Amino acid sequence: MHGLPGAGPRCPPPEPVLPTRPELMTRSPGLVVPLLGLGLGLALSLPGAVAADCGSLARAEHLAFHPVARTRWLTPRVRAPGPLDSLYGTVRRFLSVVQLNPFPSELIKALLNDPSSVKRDEVVRYEAGYVVCAVIAGLYLLLVPTTGLCFCCCRCRRRCGGRVKTEHKAMACERGTLMSFLLLTTLMLLIGMVCAFATNQYTHGQTGPSVEAVPETLLSLRGLVSDVPEELQAVAEQFSVPQERVSKELEGAGEKLGNIIHNQLKSAVYPGLASVHSLGQALQVSIDHLRALNATSAELQEGQQHLEPPVQAHRERLLTLLQEGWCHGHCQGALSRASALQLDADFSQVPPVDDVLHRLKGVPEANFSSMVQEENATFNSLPLLVAVEMADALKDLKKALAEQPEGVRMLARGFPGSEAASRWSQALEGLEQRSRPYLKEVQRYEKYRWILGCVLCSAILLVVVCNLLGLSLGIWGLFAREDPSHSESRGEAGARFLMAGVAFSFLFAAPLILLVFATFLVGGNVQTLVCRSWESGELYEFADTPGNLPPSMNLSYLLGLRKNISIQQATGEQCKAGAVLWNVLQLNDSYDLDKHLDIKQYTHKLQQELQNFKLDVKSLDLLSPAARRDLEALQGSGLEKIHFRDFLVQIQKPVVKTDVEQLAQELEGLAQAQNDSVLRQQLQEEARELRSLYQEKVVPQQSLVAKLNLSVRALASSAPNLQVDTSDVLTNVSRLKGELPAQTNLIIRNASECFLTREMGYFSQYVAWVREEVTQHIATCQPLSGALDNGHVILCDMMADPWNAFWFCLGWCTFFLIPSIIFAVKTSKYFRPIRKRLSSTSSEETQLFHIPRVTSLKL
Repeated sequence: MHGLPGAGPRCPPPEPVLPTRPELMTRSPGLVVPLLGLGLGLALSLPGAVAADCGSLARAEHLAFHPVARTRWLTPRVRAPGPLDSLYGTVRRFLSVVQLNPFPSELIKALLNDPSSVKRDEVVRYEAGYVVCAVIAGLYLLLVPTTGLCFCCCRCRRRCGGRVKTEHKAMACERGTLMSFLLLTTLMLLIGMVCAFATNQYTHGQTGPSVEAVPETLLSLRGLVSDVPEELQAVAEQFSVPQERVSKELEGAGEKLGNIIHNQLKSAVYPGLASVHSLGQALQVSIDHLRALNATSAELQEGQQHLEPPVQAHRERLLTLLQEGWCHGHCQGALSRASALQLDADFSQVPPVDDVLHRLKGVPEANFSSMVQEENATFNSLPLLVAVEMADALKDLKKALAEQPEGVRMLARGFPGSEAASRWSQALEGLEQRSRPYLKEVQRYEKYRWILGCVLCSAILLVVVCNLLGLSLGIWGLFAREDPSHSESRGEAGARFLMAGVAFSFLFAAPLILLVFATFLVGGNVQTLVCRSWESGELYEFADTPGNLPPSMNLSYLLGLRKNISIQQATGEQCKAGAVLWNVLQLNDSYDLDKHLDIKQYTHKLQQELQNFKLDVKSLDLLSPAARRDLEALQGSGLEKIHFRDFLVQIQKPVVKTDVEQLAQELEGLAQAQNDSVLRQQLQEEARELRSLYQEKVVPQQSLVAKLNLSVRALASSAPNLQVDTSDVLTNVSRLKGELPAQTNLIIRNASECFLTREMGYFSQYVAWVREEVTQHIATCQPLSGALDNGHVILCDMMADPWNAFWFCLGWCTFFLIPSIIFAVKTSKYFRPIRKRLSSTSSEETQLFHIPRVTSLKL
């Protein structure tokens, strides 16, 4: 169809700038065709004119979504540097010597997958260093108490210990050497005891916070697991944000669409109605002029019939009077004018217009002004009409809009691990609840261990005190031997203190070695098997190697991932920096986010409802049947065929050839010049009658000629264009009326697509926001990485290191009890009184303790 828009962006253009309707309604007939041509050209003839721009519907406004990701950040635990760090390093080096074997991946694999297949000799082979230590501890446990028992029996029979029976020259040297070694051994025991006390207390102090950190870490992991489905559900629920926005915009969509249609069509309808109104005015004016022309022509013809006899009579009388011989003055001039006194214009020669008037009988039948006002009112009510027509369609749209897309509704349920999330959450909650009694038991047993450690450290302290008191009193007794009146009680007391230390050493040796070995076996394996492999990454490599872990412990299997993930990668620097699980677990291979965010089926319903809407604009006639009959009658009247030139030929002629009034004036002057009174009187009478004829007959005839001239010239100038304009208006209005329904529906479709594009922009914002939330914000894995790091700090740095340092120091003291026993027993002999003394010029007995002097010794 001619004039319909072709291809191009299918959105309504901005509202064109139009002149006001009063201006349009007062156009002259000569502007009818340009106005109508302009309106039709804008609306119909230019391809794509209707679809140049989406205007106010071009872009969706920005939507504000509430963040759903919960910030869970597990505070990292770090052991502060302290004075015992060098001791911890020494213990680790010692354990690395004890356990030289690498991480037993095959043994652990067999233990996890098939415990019955684990061979005892493999375990013994791996624990060879601990087996050697166990043998040493067993020998210690067997030999030291046995030796102590034998020594006790021997002392009861006075065969062991005793005193030096005979003084000899090397005795002072031997005594000094033994005392030095005993003092050194005692100092070593003292240092070990202090370190044991410190590590025992530090271990006890760290146990409480470490135990309390376990539920906190489990709760954090539980929150991480349980938050993911909740956050995804919150993301899905925020689909209501674009839903509510689109529903709000649908409230006034009908009226807005009506305004768009009105704005698009008014560039054609207003000029069309203005041209019809102008043409109606031109028709009325032409009919009036034509009727005036016909009536005036009849009056002129009738007046001509009444004017011709008196004019002829006056002419004949004047010719008679002016031809008399006694006429004096300018008689010849008056005679020539009198001879021209006759009618000139002959209106009986003009063509008749009765046929044209007959064809235009009853025209105009329509009131063009009222008709145009009614059509304007109908066209201006188009937004309301569209709103009423779209009410049902918008109701269906809102009903379709209220439904949530299946993919969005299943967003949380389809997420990897969502099915296991509740089980994980319940399992972590149960583990946290079940762990509390065990953790309380751990604290209780730790208290017992701490008390036992304090008791044994106190026993070592008792040995140290006995040794120091024995040495002090023994040395004091040696000095007192210089005095003749000295008593041997001090030396005897020193020897007794040393033997008391020996007794305590034998007494506490067994519980010491048992505590040392028990704590060593546990703490050493924790350090060498867990902590060392944890720090080196061997533990992660073992867990990441396929087949090492049973399916029930496989993280990818538990999370429902299609691709195996690396635990080391999952807990690496990226995770520590707060990366989300989507990137860390590479969930794009296991979870099709685009599929869940595909809302094409949802938007297709909206598009179908909008595009199915049609608007009936048949009530907009532009031209009523009566007005059409008027224009068709004008078109077939033959108005343009009237020979207006014949009218103009007669109009251009004067009614009377001579100037009657001037002739009358000249006759009056000529009458004054006559001597004959009769002639003078006759001329005066003629002048008077001519003036009367002029006023009564000629002047009205001249007025009618002027009136006829106005009508003839108006019709002569407008009739040809009027017929062309009438034909164009009828043709273009008919074409416009025929194309308005298609044009209206095209505008509706284009505006609907623009509206749909705008509304889909809101859903696109939601899809982009969901993608950003899921892939960049939801479920940060920092709590997982932080839990593992904190677990390492708690287990290895805060518990294992002090624990191992405690048994190391306690074992140190335990093994130094042996030289302490030996040196104490040997040294105590020299502190007791000597039965036989050797005379000499110097006191060899005390030369190690003071400067010798000349004395007389008693024999």
